[in-house]
Amino acid sequence: MSDQHATEFILWFDDISIDDVPLVGGKNASLGEMYRHLTSKGVNIPHGFAITAYAYRHLIESTGMDKAVSEILSDLDTHDLRNLQERGRKVRELIRNIKFPDDLRDAILEAYHKMEAEYGKNVDVAVRSSATAEDLPDASFAGQQDTYLNVRGDDAVLDYCSQCFASLFTDRAISYRHDKGFSQFDVYLSIVVQKMVRSDAACSGVMFTLDTESGYENVVYLTGSWGLGENVVQGAVIPDEFYVFKPTLREGKRPVVSRKVGSKEIKMIYNEAEDAEETVVNIATTPAERGSYILNDDDLLKLSEWALHIEDHYGSNMDIEWAKDGDGETVGTGELFVVQARPETVHSQNSKNITETYILKEHGNILTSGQAVGTKIGQGKSRVIETVAGIHDFQPGEVLVTDMTDPDWEPVMKKAGGIVTNRGGRTCHAAIISRELGIPCVIGTEDGTKKITTGQDITVSCADGETGNVYDGLLDFSINTTNLDTIPDTRTKIMLNVGIPEKAFVECQVPNDGVGLARQEFIINAHIGIHPMALHNFDNLIEKAAAGDEEVQQIVEKIEEKTTAYPHNKRQFFIDKIAEGVGRIGAGFYPRDVIVRLSDFKSNEYANLIGGKLYEPVESNPMIGWRGASRYYDDKYIDAFEMECEGLLKARNEMGLTNIKLMVPFCRTPEEGRKVIETMKKFGLVQGENGLEIYVMCEIPSNVISADAFADIFDGFSIGSNDLTQLTLGLDRDSDLVAHIFDERNEAVKTMVKMVIETAKRRGKKIGICGQAPSDYPEFALFLVECGIDSMSLIPDTAVKTKLLVCEKEKEMGLIK
Repeated sequence: MSDQHATEFILWFDDISIDDVPLVGGKNASLGEMYRHLTSKGVNIPHGFAITAYAYRHLIESTGMDKAVSEILSDLDTHDLRNLQERGRKVRELIRNIKFPDDLRDAILEAYHKMEAEYGKNVDVAVRSSATAEDLPDASFAGQQDTYLNVRGDDAVLDYCSQCFASLFTDRAISYRHDKGFSQFDVYLSIVVQKMVRSDAACSGVMFTLDTESGYENVVYLTGSWGLGENVVQGAVIPDEFYVFKPTLREGKRPVVSRKVGSKEIKMIYNEAEDAEETVVNIATTPAERGSYILNDDDLLKLSEWALHIEDHYGSNMDIEWAKDGDGETVGTGELFVVQARPETVHSQNSKNITETYILKEHGNILTSGQAVGTKIGQGKSRVIETVAGIHDFQPGEVLVTDMTDPDWEPVMKKAGGIVTNRGGRTCHAAIISRELGIPCVIGTEDGTKKITTGQDITVSCADGETGNVYDGLLDFSINTTNLDTIPDTRTKIMLNVGIPEKAFVECQVPNDGVGLARQEFIINAHIGIHPMALHNFDNLIEKAAAGDEEVQQIVEKIEEKTTAYPHNKRQFFIDKIAEGVGRIGAGFYPRDVIVRLSDFKSNEYANLIGGKLYEPVESNPMIGWRGASRYYDDKYIDAFEMECEGLLKARNEMGLTNIKLMVPFCRTPEEGRKVIETMKKFGLVQGENGLEIYVMCEIPSNVISADAFADIFDGFSIGSNDLTQLTLGLDRDSDLVAHIFDERNEAVKTMVKMVIETAKRRGKKIGICGQAPSDYPEFALFLVECGIDSMSLIPDTAVKTKLLVCEKEKEMGLIK
């Protein structure tokens, strides 16, 4: 902070750096730092100025306000909500009614008139608070003071500046400062006055340079909605969500590894009504807006590149607000802007060497579901509170259930055993505060306040992946703590079975050597839900529906409902979802190998997808019927397989995730293997090209008996112990009548396993196992080590204990020291 600026009322962004936090607060200091250093790298920052903390000090000292405020707060008790509310109200009224000294008033208006000269008469500006203790690396003061949008004209600018100064003493701000150990006059207030981005005619949101739930640092997480950004921050909407993978973005690839459409039911726009009391207003979005993505890939990649510039400049993970100007037809230029950046304050404080895994040991009736915030589990008696006026009834340890929260709720949020909201996305207020407090939170349930009653015992679980569930009753759960520094290296690679893309950024932090099995079935079932041939033939289905086929009409309607973001190209929906599902897993474990098994639904499972019954035969024994490799080159399915290959090619080539390897399931003969390899080549997946390796599942006795012939075709084997066991023993593992015979430890099965490992080692081919056996039976894992297997792929819950077991066995065998 330069001495010449210490007694200035106004400083422009050009004059400010990150060292000026004591003078202009965290928000202004960061804006100035970026304006000065990052605009040259293409990062757009709307221009503006800061009303300094010195100006605030001048205001309170020259008017005697400091003494009056101290007197009002002399008997403050933040744990007595009525006491807190009464003291806060008195202070705010006092500040709002104080007249600005002439010198301060003149300085503010002179700066605003310069903005008018730059942008036009009555230029629209945002008037935002910037506290001097705000946005520090170890404490987020975000949202503690107020922001006002679409402010125009001299009188309005002065009025909203007064309200910003008063907001330094909102109930939540008083409470937050007190609980963080700041005195009420340790924190001064500066104000940002910044040119508005006309995102009311476009979109806006927040992005982080890490995954906010897992702390995984290799992604940019973007979220946003139509209109001005306050709805996203306040949690009034369920926004769109995107992930972009940083390492290959730096290499010039286009790694948008995940997209999710939010409901976005309202948007905040300028209030153009004459004599309106509010400068902005919320209106309903159109069906087309609700069903479409707010940003295209070019916008996502540009914002992500800016996020990398900002992260590199600050040297830390960042929380960044962005906005897009209107498209130029009515207002704006269509350009993107960054309007704020601050250090991320949760995961930056966590130990990187200690991991906690919460495991729900029983399941009950799910009352409601939404998005999980964090990975913890909490429980207690529920307290349904419709409005902030009811927070006096809240008791410590209860689970708060409400529509949405804002900073007024913070005095009770910190006492909660869990939080459940109807509305909000993962960057809303409830998510930010619960993450900071380490409280499990499920947001965006839509019906939580209706499905849960006050006094009900409930369990809030964020340990089930991206979906958070609220269960009836107090369910048993455990917490496993792992010190990553104590995990040894082993000769045998310990890989993971990963089926759910949303868990990848958490599970990749379990000690591992990559992914030995990523199943496409979950992606198709959970993220697509439609038979691929129904998407490929969608135009034909529309014709049939128009001709009066009611069954097909219902199918068409369901497809339209699930593919709103793809109104004209249903094939691309399938391709993108395959690419994103596989890409998210590939990104989580990059650069370690991720072996993706091609789709392996059986015909009865495909039939259960939307439109599936139109394309699937009825088989008496689907388990050994038309599945796996036999589908891919068949004329009845090859068009669907082409779409699958295009999705995988997109993940590898466009996203740059060349760590993705492919595996062919249920390949009965070497001849069939050659047909599949040729079919994949036809669709762009060329073995050996761009490092592509193709493995075969070893799950049929013929794979063992003809292992030499299969080794001529494939780069390696992965033993599927489940199918290999049932086909070796000649039993249907889905049949209760013979289930008691199913045991991978049977000598015949072990002989098969040992035989194929010996053949693979002799032929110099990689061989691993991805079946359940080593996860379930430690003795089977030791048997595999004795056989010399290259890798085991395990469920994440058993990976660490199996790795320790394998380490001891390898020491005993003299394989490692």
